[in-house]
Amino acid sequence: MPKIIPVPDELSKPFWDAVNEKRLLLQNCTVCDRLQYPPRQACLSCGSAEKLEWKDVEGRGHVSTYIVIEDGRLNRRMPDQPYNLALITLDQDPSINFYSNLPGVPPYEVPVGAAVQVIFEEVGPDQLIHEWQVVG
Repeated sequence: MPKIIPVPDELSKPFWDAVNEKRLLLQNCTVCDRLQYPPRQACLSCGSAEKLEWKDVEGRGHVSTYIVIEDGRLNRRMPDQPYNLALITLDQDPSINFYSNLPGVPPYEVPVGAAVQVIFEEVGPDQLIHEWQVVG
């Protein structure tokens, strides 16, 4: 399945630099001790902009739910239909969610509740993306 090659901006560059090092790095507010993803200019919880820092997190989570894309409108993805779109909840902080097509899992066979771990896939020269893989 073709993957989007990220184009980091000033705000997301630390995240994508860490992905290229095979690390998962999220913003953390030191005022209210909350993680957030995707990166933002200020904390979603308390509004602080001065106290955001980057924090390495464990790349473990679980499949919360999923849908199967059967009739998507993205031209580059049409040949891959149907495909899974799973909602992954980070175990370290259940308020953080990611989306994944769960490489290797056939459409309609997503094990809801299953443990997953982050993996890193090359999508272009010197560019990785994060994906999630079922474990166990």
